[in-house]
Amino acid sequence: MKPDLRVFTNGFEATWPAIEYAAWLAENMHTHLTLTGVVEAKDAGHPVEDIFGRAVTLFQDKKVDYSLELENGSVEEVIIQRKEFQVLAGTETESEKILVLGPFGRPQVRKMIEGNSFRRLMAVVSIPILFVPVVRVPIKRVLICLGGLGYTFSAEHLGLNVAKMSHAEITLLTVVPPIDLDYPEARKIRDNWQNLTDTDTLLGKSLRIGLKKAQDAGLSASVKVRHGKIVEQIQSEVKEGQYDLVCMGSQFSSHGLRQYYTPNVTADVAEISQSPILTVRYLESKN
Repeated sequence: MKPDLRVFTNGFEATWPAIEYAAWLAENMHTHLTLTGVVEAKDAGHPVEDIFGRAVTLFQDKKVDYSLELENGSVEEVIIQRKEFQVLAGTETESEKILVLGPFGRPQVRKMIEGNSFRRLMAVVSIPILFVPVVRVPIKRVLICLGGLGYTFSAEHLGLNVAKMSHAEITLLTVVPPIDLDYPEARKIRDNWQNLTDTDTLLGKSLRIGLKKAQDAGLSASVKVRHGKIVEQIQSEVKEGQYDLVCMGSQFSSHGLRQYYTPNVTADVAEISQSPILTVRYLESKN
């Protein structure tokens, strides 16, 4: 099933890369794109109609199948209230819809009070979110961050589908932080982090499975293991590797293995990244 792209803008100029990126995806994936403009109370400095006009011209030039929507209110609240973005645990979601966003231009004071928009939306939106601060196409290098958690396989699956469009090179990354806990799994990871793919640990198995999936998809793939603080190591890898797309799991995904991935990893990386971030939330079934 082809994903339905849902793009939101409040007219702020920094949302234009998300619109441009979504148009590129829709053109290459031959799928539908819906652009929703949200007219906010104080939008004189970034009127929605201006960015709508540019978007329509872009969509028509690319011959993209699109539709337009217009709403009033706060763009974050409009997204949060959409029931179509909330799914039940245990359901398949990664191939149905992708929410495409850019920075909404919130003042620093508002961020301090309400929190970063991307971070807020990750807490309540269950479908994949593609955060686009800049456009990097065609996609030549893709970084998929694996932490041994179930949601990373969902992120990897969607990331591989995007990578196949331009035969991108895949790097599978896991970061082994300083581990103080003393139990068998932790000791194996701590003592063998430089050859993690050869171990029978959950992280080692995740890397081997991910590598095979990428290779089965006909893509050039490699594994990279870094040691240190999670956020700092991922940020360094993103910067040094000049990746065109970074795929990660949401911090709200799973309750297991907190010793590997702390709650704010994805949001912390997204806030400073100059590459698009694709995050997929894994929903644990309660059955």
